[in-house]
Amino acid sequence: MRLLVVEDEKRIADFLSRGLESAGYAVDVADDGKTAISMVHATDYDLIILDLMLPDLDGLAVLEKIRNRKVNPPVLILSARGAVDDRVKGLELGADDYLVKPFAFVELLARVRVLLRRGQPTPEKLQVGDLHLDCIRRKVTRGGEPIDLAPKEFSILEYMMRNHGRPLSRTMIVEHVWDMDYDGLTNIVDVYIRHLRSKIDDRWPVKLIHTIRGIGYMLEANEKAAEK
Repeated sequence: MRLLVVEDEKRIADFLSRGLESAGYAVDVADDGKTAISMVHATDYDLIILDLMLPDLDGLAVLEKIRNRKVNPPVLILSARGAVDDRVKGLELGADDYLVKPFAFVELLARVRVLLRRGQPTPEKLQVGDLHLDCIRRKVTRGGEPIDLAPKEFSILEYMMRNHGRPLSRTMIVEHVWDMDYDGLTNIVDVYIRHLRSKIDDRWPVKLIHTIRGIGYMLEANEKAAEK
């Protein structure tokens, strides 16, 4: 999941970025309205967190421009403007939620997850073979046995399970999970795949993560899907 944080206060933007990345999301940051609009046109975000008091454009003007696009990600307004009129206006202009500063990060994270669920037609619980993943509670089990995953491991596994049976390149995995472009040199995907295999494959006779030579990796519950 890729999120855009539109916030001109660097301290708050850094706080949000670190917290959301720790929760397993890829995060981009825009510090003014024009940059935000440009980034929204260039990238399909799963959710936008939008401050209203920006240095160049009012956040509501940014919201209107976002809503004029065919692709409309959920928008969570995060603002110090907490008057009822401000909240009503923001929601009437198309915001999906409104959170007033100061805020508790755990509440913001809960609201983000609710909005992402609302915008996702995909299942909240995934299953491939005897591997189960609960997207909401962020729990993973295989054969009924709980598996503890780090946030990035969880994000990679969720992405692979949503695309099970489909070969995924390292580029696709990096661009989906990390806030970076794949430079053709990093082995970060291979490292995390090794970690995942040690947790969800090593102790089971049927292997789920398969290497597709020349492409990347695929998750498939098929004994015949030997590494190609």
